[in-house]
Amino acid sequence: MERKMTVTCYVVVLIMLCCVLPARSDGSDHKYKAGDSVPLYANKVGPFHNPSETYRFFDLPFCAPAHVKEKKEALGEVLNGDRLVSAPYKLDFMYDKDSEIVCKKKLSKEEVSQFRSAVAKDYYFQMYYDDLPIWGFLGKVGKDGKSDPIEYKYYLFKHLHFEIFYNNDHVVEINARTDPNALVDITEDKEVDVDFIYSVKWKETTTPFEKRMEKYSQSSSLPHHLEIHWFSIINSCVTVLLLTGFLATILMRVLKNDFVKYAHDEEAADDQEETGWKYIHGDVFRYPKYKSLLAAALGSGTQLFTLTIFIFILALVGVFYPYNRGALFTALVVIYALTSGIAGYTAASFYCQLEGTNWVRNLILTGGLFCGPLFLTFCFLNSVAIGYSATAALPFGTIVVIFLIWALVTSPLLVLGGIAGKNSKAEFQAPCRTTKYPREIPPLPWYRGTLPQMAMAGFLPFSAIYIELYYIFASVWGHRIYTIYSILFIVFIILVIVTAFITVALTYFQLAAEDHEWWWRAFLCGGSTGLFIYGYCLYYYYARSDMTGFMQTSFFFGYMACICYGFFLMLGNVGFRAALFFVRHIYRSIKCE
Repeated sequence: MERKMTVTCYVVVLIMLCCVLPARSDGSDHKYKAGDSVPLYANKVGPFHNPSETYRFFDLPFCAPAHVKEKKEALGEVLNGDRLVSAPYKLDFMYDKDSEIVCKKKLSKEEVSQFRSAVAKDYYFQMYYDDLPIWGFLGKVGKDGKSDPIEYKYYLFKHLHFEIFYNNDHVVEINARTDPNALVDITEDKEVDVDFIYSVKWKETTTPFEKRMEKYSQSSSLPHHLEIHWFSIINSCVTVLLLTGFLATILMRVLKNDFVKYAHDEEAADDQEETGWKYIHGDVFRYPKYKSLLAAALGSGTQLFTLTIFIFILALVGVFYPYNRGALFTALVVIYALTSGIAGYTAASFYCQLEGTNWVRNLILTGGLFCGPLFLTFCFLNSVAIGYSATAALPFGTIVVIFLIWALVTSPLLVLGGIAGKNSKAEFQAPCRTTKYPREIPPLPWYRGTLPQMAMAGFLPFSAIYIELYYIFASVWGHRIYTIYSILFIVFIILVIVTAFITVALTYFQLAAEDHEWWWRAFLCGGSTGLFIYGYCLYYYYARSDMTGFMQTSFFFGYMACICYGFFLMLGNVGFRAALFFVRHIYRSIKCE
């Protein structure tokens, strides 16, 4: 029943994804003739080092067209902070322009102050031309060897030059650069007359239209970057093989000796003192405290693991090509909604196996275990973004759409999965009978406590992925592009394997010390890598990035806390499943009567 339910959910998810997500494409396949109008949209502006702090393009006093039209955007684009509007430049297909005036504008003192503040914070702008991204900076700071910021000069670029490449009737590439000689001094708070101008130069290229997005992914595929990635993989593999091989050898040898010893003890006299993991067989399958919470955590962890696998499948088939705006966020929302049935089924099935009775409360706990903290974090951060008038603030309509997805898709599937799990009639399959009264746990040294064990369990998996973490952070919280999903998938597989193995090893040592309360320990040890990743967030923010300001700090640590909490649940589920399989195996291999 469980397998049928899982397979059915996977099939439904794949069908829905094929309907919702676009097929692999390199942008709008529009064909143009000479003189045709090609769509150009201005997107956003913001401090270069604060990727979350972006504002609408015309929040700054640029030249605005007579009628500003907003482009309709998909859910993922809005979640990504994109707010596309018609740009003031007119770039007709194969039509060169030389110093065309956009507008003549008299900047007031307030507008000069706005531009100067933007230049001081290293603001950039982003546009899209035929779905190709364009970037540029607003101005520059003239330091001239001076160390005192009061003596700096601030300049605004007034001339923007577009260089566009075409192949037959397609736009293939576009570059934008500012004229370093066309500057306006905005150092002082006084009215300034500015003539905003632009020029356009069309050039022919042999690059086919199908490969026009490749240049954006080349930076992460350069030989020296690939060398670092593969070095990271080899380093992780060697470390993992050595350590896990060493532990596996010891564990298998110790287990073999245990099996021989316990087989010999059965034939020996009964007056021998009982010690070791065999002699807690009457307690090792005693149901844990807070079993409803444990079942909910396993359900949420299984859902997040399924979500991650689907995201990797879509990435490997090329759905998340560079600047496919919002595709990742759309996929995350859709897949999470559609896999909620897996969470409900897993949690309710396991809860009923542990002889739980209040499965409705368990389902409510499962639905809110991850979504609850995420919702509270979103409410706080969205309020901050509204206070800053940033594009990260979601419009009311988008919030309504997300609520409807939760109410009409996520919740019903969670309930249906829970009902199927409750009715699955699966048994826990404990190979040993549980005694009526629990055995007393002997005093243990401090390093066998929960926190030291979590530290040991989290360090090894984290050491296998920390090199790759930098590139992921530089992509998510910076302007680098990450496209080597095959390497990332290998790292993820290594992470799962190491997490499972280290949790099994620590579970064995815990049972050998006659500590039978292994259930929660296995989950916490498996998920402890999420805590190490959050610790890396602190290091990355203060040592490797230039992010500043309350909004960016809030967004970075707020959303990374949710992501690391998700990793905690997902890897905790992996660790617990591996430990449960191991414990069942060793106790099934001996006579426990």
